Amino acid sequence: MTTSFGTPTGTVVPADPKIRVQSFTGLKYSHSIAFTRNLRVLPAPLCSPTLIRAVSTPVKPETSATEPKRSKVEIFKEQSNFIRYSLNEEILTDTPNINEAATQLIKFHGSYQQYNRDERGTRSFSFVLWTKNPGGKVPNQLYLTMDDLVDQFGIGTLRLTTRQTFQLHGVLMKDLKTVKSTIIRNMGSTLGACGDLNRNVLAPTAPLMTKEYQFAQEAADNIAALLTPQSGFYYDVWVDGEKFMTSEPPEVVKARNDNSHGTNFPDSPEPIYGTQLLPRKFKIAVTVPIDNSLDILTNDIGVVVVYDEIGEPQGFNIYVGGGMGRAHTMETTFPQLGEPLGYVPKADILYAIKAIVATKRDYGRRDDRRYSRMKYLISSWGIEKFRSVVEQYYGKKFEPFRELPEWEFKSYLGWHEQGDGALFCGLRVDNDRIGQKNEKKTTLREVRENAWRRPITKVLAQAGLLHSKLNLTAMACPAFPLCPLAITEAERGIPDILKRVRAVFEKELVDKWEGPVQSAARYNLKPFADKETYEAMEELAKLQN
Repeated sequence: MTTSFGTPTGTVVPADPKIRVQSFTGLKYSHSIAFTRNLRVLPAPLCSPTLIRAVSTPVKPETSATEPKRSKVEIFKEQSNFIRYSLNEEILTDTPNINEAATQLIKFHGSYQQYNRDERGTRSFSFVLWTKNPGGKVPNQLYLTMDDLVDQFGIGTLRLTTRQTFQLHGVLMKDLKTVKSTIIRNMGSTLGACGDLNRNVLAPTAPLMTKEYQFAQEAADNIAALLTPQSGFYYDVWVDGEKFMTSEPPEVVKARNDNSHGTNFPDSPEPIYGTQLLPRKFKIAVTVPIDNSLDILTNDIGVVVVYDEIGEPQGFNIYVGGGMGRAHTMETTFPQLGEPLGYVPKADILYAIKAIVATKRDYGRRDDRRYSRMKYLISSWGIEKFRSVVEQYYGKKFEPFRELPEWEFKSYLGWHEQGDGALFCGLRVDNDRIGQKNEKKTTLREVRENAWRRPITKVLAQAGLLHSKLNLTAMACPAFPLCPLAITEAERGIPDILKRVRAVFEKELVDKWEGPVQSAARYNLKPFADKETYEAMEELAKLQN
């Protein structure tokens, strides 16, 4: 089965009469698109009143005799037998690297191919792996396994990411299957940590026992299960098709199989994704009112628990269209905060999420990956048209957005009441990297193994795992030597920067420098090595302020 793509249905006319932009409802269009920054605020009207029917089974985009322009990655996906070929053959060779098609396909399996940029005249290839941990939950068994793997097959360090996953650098191709199969057999997975599908679903990591926090975590788990690939390609490649059974709530299975409003590909191994999966990566986060520890508005979908006066969850507010990425020097690309889509009762959240994903799948651009994120579809259409199309796949109207209080950034570092009589402690890991055979790594393993016999606060402080206020707002990307986008140092440079800043600044100046405790404050110190990320962070901070 192949995925069907749509055709244009009209022309959006910007304020400048000299600029005419083809309205895009799928892959096929007949003219080049002259994007301008004005498109972000232009409310694009529905171009054909017959195309959009309020709350009805959607008219699927149809193909025409003319083959639509597609990116090279779309062709790789189509020819891959659901993300298997040619990766399944490449990893069996004796070469240190894989071919171009496999380099793209392995992203769906949670890995990127890299090389050491510190070396000159040669390329030493290796792979970086990300795990997928919905809500940031990590069983002890998995943590200890990852701690062992970085020493045996990586560069000796384990990185924690803002997507609530582990990042393991330096795995050679000859060891790739061993590492991935070991992760799978120890309660972990790297499936979908990268690639054109739903990534790791975020939820507040604090183990608070209140109803709303528990409900947010449950919703994140269910959304992650709903959007997990079903065709088995991941297990075919890394554990030779061995089945690893996991139980799913019946409501997840029911929502995935439901095709009442044309969201699914009937009889396909991938009922939601089809052969082509999504046009680009897709990110979802779930939180509760006030708690913006996740930067909720920077996700493709931001889900917020709504509860009544006694704290009983009733439903969800949904934001759509967030994203921080942009291409350097290209003013037609931009970071964007999510916009309110509507409210859904708690029983409908999986159906609403599935409807949004289906809209992105069928109408997102597949010709130019720079414009394939959902924020560009919403920018081109306008939020009203986007909502109307999603409602067709959803099968009903969204309810009005429920009022929410102001957001706050919660770091959860240090000791906190958990809500059930127990305490939890949030630890600060500088640059989010657990170092090679250092005291942090040893201490974290000691705590994870429940083998410590010393006062826990003293142990954590001696290892440098309790936060300082300066470090709270400092972060850096990995950059050199492995990131192909980096143009300068970042992670390797920030320790010295912080040491110098700490020596110069008095306490009252540090307090002033950090400013209000809010989401954007995390980017006050921005040693990001690639210009695209740095400039996106700059613009995002302006939008949030």
